[in-house]
Amino acid sequence: MKKPLSSPPQYVDDIDQLEPYQVKLMLHQEEPARQLVQKINQIIANSSATALMLQEIAQLLGVVFQVDCCCLVSVTGETSDEAITTNWCADEYLGLPHPEEMFSMEQLLMQLPVLQCVAQPLTIEDISLIHNSLVIGCQYLPLPIKAVLATPTRFGGNNNGVINLIKFQPYDWSESEKQLLKEVESACAIAFSRVAQAQLIAHQEQYLQKSNQHQNLIKQLTLLNRSNLELNQMLQLVITSTAESLQADRGLLILLKYTDPRFRTQTKKQIPNAKATVIGQWAKEIQSFCNSKPDTLDQSFWISDCGLCQRAFVDSGKAVIFDDYTNQNDISTAAPLFAVEELPAVLLMPLENQGKILGFLVLQQSVPRSWQPAELNLMGMVCAQMSNAIIQSQTLRQVQTLVDERTAKLQSSLELQAKLHERTRQYVQQLRTLNELKDEFLSNMSDRLRYPLTNMLLSIRNLRLPGIAADRQVRYLDILEQECTKEINLINDLLTLQKLDSPHEAPQLEIIDLNTRIHDITGFFEKKLAEKGLRISVDLPQESLKLQTELESFDRILQELLTNACKYSDSDTIIHLQASHRVDQQIDQVIIKVTNTGRAISEEEATYIFDKFRRGRGRWTPGTGLGLALVKSLVEHLNGAIAVESLQISDSEQSEICFTLTLPQFSDESKP
Repeated sequence: MKKPLSSPPQYVDDIDQLEPYQVKLMLHQEEPARQLVQKINQIIANSSATALMLQEIAQLLGVVFQVDCCCLVSVTGETSDEAITTNWCADEYLGLPHPEEMFSMEQLLMQLPVLQCVAQPLTIEDISLIHNSLVIGCQYLPLPIKAVLATPTRFGGNNNGVINLIKFQPYDWSESEKQLLKEVESACAIAFSRVAQAQLIAHQEQYLQKSNQHQNLIKQLTLLNRSNLELNQMLQLVITSTAESLQADRGLLILLKYTDPRFRTQTKKQIPNAKATVIGQWAKEIQSFCNSKPDTLDQSFWISDCGLCQRAFVDSGKAVIFDDYTNQNDISTAAPLFAVEELPAVLLMPLENQGKILGFLVLQQSVPRSWQPAELNLMGMVCAQMSNAIIQSQTLRQVQTLVDERTAKLQSSLELQAKLHERTRQYVQQLRTLNELKDEFLSNMSDRLRYPLTNMLLSIRNLRLPGIAADRQVRYLDILEQECTKEINLINDLLTLQKLDSPHEAPQLEIIDLNTRIHDITGFFEKKLAEKGLRISVDLPQESLKLQTELESFDRILQELLTNACKYSDSDTIIHLQASHRVDQQIDQVIIKVTNTGRAISEEEATYIFDKFRRGRGRWTPGTGLGLALVKSLVEHLNGAIAVESLQISDSEQSEICFTLTLPQFSDESKP
């Protein structure tokens, strides 16, 4: 920003007090420098207007240094138009004319000896900055420049201005003057920074003002868009009101649809391949026009077939105006819907957005008409608003489509995440359960291993005692044998379970007499049952049943079921064992039920009672939790099934627990 020379009335009220500075300038430099800096700081602190602040500083420096002119240039941008210049000249030069022939700036820039700078040696950046400041600020000075003392100012590590002390006569600057100017450089840099801040604030205020204007326009369009009207209905209202207010005979609103989606902006005189469609119209009721079929709504034509519309592309999107289109040579190429014979005066204004023509707003007259600039400006504003409304509507549709797609994807993603979360929660719960099982297994196995080993260790120590009786030796040896057998059985059970869980060979089947086998096994348990006050009742068919099975596995299944019944039966109760034959879907099956009376098995316990190392909660009977798991594995090994049922006994806290074993009587290959 360039400013002419100006020197308003005394901005420094106490200029006379600066005379001592001029006297002492050559003698004592430190005190005048300090006072001069203080005076500049006072001007900065007390000035509300940055222009007056720089003028006061320029006058102050000019008086103190006794120069003909002081030029302050604030560098606030990269171009000269963004610089702010303030000049002060002595009173004897204020009334002189400003003849440009008195000096030439090109000659000044060639005379480097007249230029001296506080910073020595001068850098290329300093020379360029000072020369540019002289070109910008000294073009209105009344006399040719003969001597210059200059210094760039720096604030925040960057150059933000230049101080130029100018003499209109040849002059040798003293070291004291250079030193004094160097002392005030930092204070002037602060002043230039204030100027830059003020200019930045002014630019921001201008930007805000423009933004408010744009927002008001957007609000108007938004209010129209928020109505219940569709875009075509809204545009119909616009063309109607525009044509009526400008007193046109006819108004048309035409939108374009480009067949080449890559066509965004056209080069000069390039005609695109586009289809034009009338989406809005308005016309006066005049006889001549009524005879030419005024209903042109939704009619279409190709731009390549209409010389009138092509002019908008040839003229680079400018308004096309014809006082009488019938005088044009290309009247035959105008689309018929324009009816230029009845309406020869045509104004065609392009609807343009970012270099792309969206359509045309057309006003026609039956008689020649000269359009006024104000009317053309109004048309331009209407077209700009309509273009924005069209783009906004298209953008909103695209955004809505995109939002709907993203919403659907997000909903699908949320549903998937919910499923993954539920699955993860189930996995975590399973891991927690497995961890509890592990802890329970380790506890049970620790007990099952520690107690027999402890008994074996104590028996061995007692056997080593001197003079031990023979009967006690036999007793300790029996304990060693029993506990060792328990350990071996536990290890064998674990190995059997592992073997059954892995791929294994088919069972070694043989036909047994089921009645005889059951009597032998129950007879083995009678003594053990009697020790707990229990009895066993066996219900078998009169005709002995034959069963094809693996003898070792069958015996182990029945032994574990009876052992389990013995453990968890209440005292003075009866264990029932029943065997029967059943044909299910032409398959012969043997059903064996072992029923005891005791504490009920809950539905939750029934879901995991056949799992490894799982035992009913609150049941303190010693055990590893392997018995029923081994039973289930052996039953599946024999291609059978096992289930448990707990029924509450009426008027009692006891329940009947029934284990039902189902085995095929004969294999498919060896039925009798």
